[in-house]
Amino acid sequence: MSIYQTKGRIFNIQRFSIHDGPGIRTIVFFKGCYMRCAWCCNPESQEYKIQTLVENGKEKTVGKDVTVEELMPELLADLPFYRRSGGGITLSGGEVLAQHEFARDLLHACKEEGLHTAIESTGNAEFPKIQELLPYLDLYLMDIKHMDSAKHKEYTGADNVTILENAKRIAKSGQTELIIRTPVVPTFNDTAEEIRAIAKFAKTLDGVKEHHLLPYHRLGQDKYAGLDRNYSLKNIEPPTQERMKYLLSVAEESGLKCQIGG
Repeated sequence: MSIYQTKGRIFNIQRFSIHDGPGIRTIVFFKGCYMRCAWCCNPESQEYKIQTLVENGKEKTVGKDVTVEELMPELLADLPFYRRSGGGITLSGGEVLAQHEFARDLLHACKEEGLHTAIESTGNAEFPKIQELLPYLDLYLMDIKHMDSAKHKEYTGADNVTILENAKRIAKSGQTELIIRTPVVPTFNDTAEEIRAIAKFAKTLDGVKEHHLLPYHRLGQDKYAGLDRNYSLKNIEPPTQERMKYLLSVAEESGLKCQIGG
């Protein structure tokens, strides 16, 4: 079967993004995730099934099935902006690896068009699935949320053993640029000790030069009500700018290039 006939399930396409990779980018959001992070701003991404989300009192269908061929015209529409800015395509979610065959073939098609490719992923999957993507991938934005496996599982529903091992394997492969990102969530990982431990681990990864700290926000909170779900962090305040600057200075002790956001 042609790579262009591979089908996947997405829930959004965001054009003209300046996040999740260099330059101006188009982000394709995949449906389905292996984890259930308490702070997830896209709760509609977690279930693979097509859902109904109530937004502003109106019902909205979340999720649609598309082929690579059907997606490509929209991804290529902003080609002049990609080329001018050094941008490209980023696959996000959800978890991209939950639909790794669709991700592989979509990335392959993008590379055939000369596009810069990136994925935003936790890496929480069997390594052979990741290996299939690497030949078509320029940048892997990988979340390392916590070094303590028990606390990781408490807040995300999964331990971090596979994630940390895959980070080492991706880095060792040398096939793609790897940037480590950490969502900074109060009560979960916003202490100096926790951020320092993640940065120290990131420093050990072959070729890794950057560590990005992403401050927790509540932008997806209303979606939980729209899905008839409870938002467990409703009493948690986002970190202050001063706190983020302090944690940034802690991360910088590792010698990596660190920044807030990304």
